[in-house]
Amino acid sequence: MEDQWQERVRPVRLERRYEFADYATLRDFLDRAAELSEREGLYPDMGFGRDYVNITIHLDEGADAIAPAQRRFAEQLDYISRVIPSN
Repeated sequence: MEDQWQERVRPVRLERRYEFADYATLRDFLDRAAELSEREGLYPDMGFGRDYVNITIHLDEGADAIAPAQRRFAEQLDYISRVIPSN
């Protein structure tokens, strides 16, 4: 997991902002992130603008710590952000 992820305490969560060259690249990332979410069954909060997306991964209900699956999910998002072609 890259250093840009911030682990927050209250409430416990992971947060990261990804920035892109343009909307088309952002859209490609969002499409791939949606596919990843469906595959993994994890659905983070996402807020985006023309060339950025803020992602928050919350704890599973009843959990008191970030699960290994959530950290792997964050790592997979990092990978997607590195491999998408810049338009």
